[in-house]
Amino acid sequence: KRKLNISLFADLFESSPWVPFITARYSTCEATITGTDMGKGHNFRVRVVLWVSVVLLRMDTTMGESQITIVSRAEWGARPPKSRDNLTTPVPYVIIHHTYIPDVCLNRSQCEKSVRDIQNFHMDTRGWADIGYNFLVGGNGDVFEGRGWDVKGSQAGPDWNCRSLGICFIGDFTNKLPPEEAIKAGKLLIQLCVEKNKLTPNYTLYGHRQVRPTECPGDEFYKFISQWDHWKPRNNTVG
Repeated sequence: KRKLNISLFADLFESSPWVPFITARYSTCEATITGTDMGKGHNFRVRVVLWVSVVLLRMDTTMGESQITIVSRAEWGARPPKSRDNLTTPVPYVIIHHTYIPDVCLNRSQCEKSVRDIQNFHMDTRGWADIGYNFLVGGNGDVFEGRGWDVKGSQAGPDWNCRSLGICFIGDFTNKLPPEEAIKAGKLLIQLCVEKNKLTPNYTLYGHRQVRPTECPGDEFYKFISQWDHWKPRNNTVG
């Protein structure tokens, strides 16, 4: 009775995030072939299985990025910002908003116009340096780059802008939910934030009303996101 020598694989993947998966594969392989003649042929076949498993796992973990469309500032016709303040990432919070006005958009051109209108309102009426949110989600499932990953937003107040990413769903969700495509895209965007190390893995998710005196992100949508992973109760207090 001989045992397969896997020390080479253990060394290769000691610092890899796939170690738990590789360990599980070791156990399966040993249980299958222990007590048999493990010549070079058997050893070769086991190594192939292990390497293919790693490739498949890596493909799964990058699926979030490939499943959503992020429309760049240049693509939706953004104005240049008046100024930028860098955001130190990863941040521990993600804040969910709705626009209220404009209401939900359902195609690319309509959503692009909505994002331009929001930027104009934020810059010209509110006097902000740029559109307030880090990202916006259209009703068609497209994600629009606002200030992006590494720029501090103007979306949750001075005590929160420096430690959160603001994701705004385009539409009024007081009495309805965003379209299913938007909800799916928003969840994938949050997952992508974690994968890109822009959001901590143990992040906390809040609705805008939990950090500021506002009805945002709408009654129906707020009830809905309170069932999402990482949401935590919090009563709004100053700061």
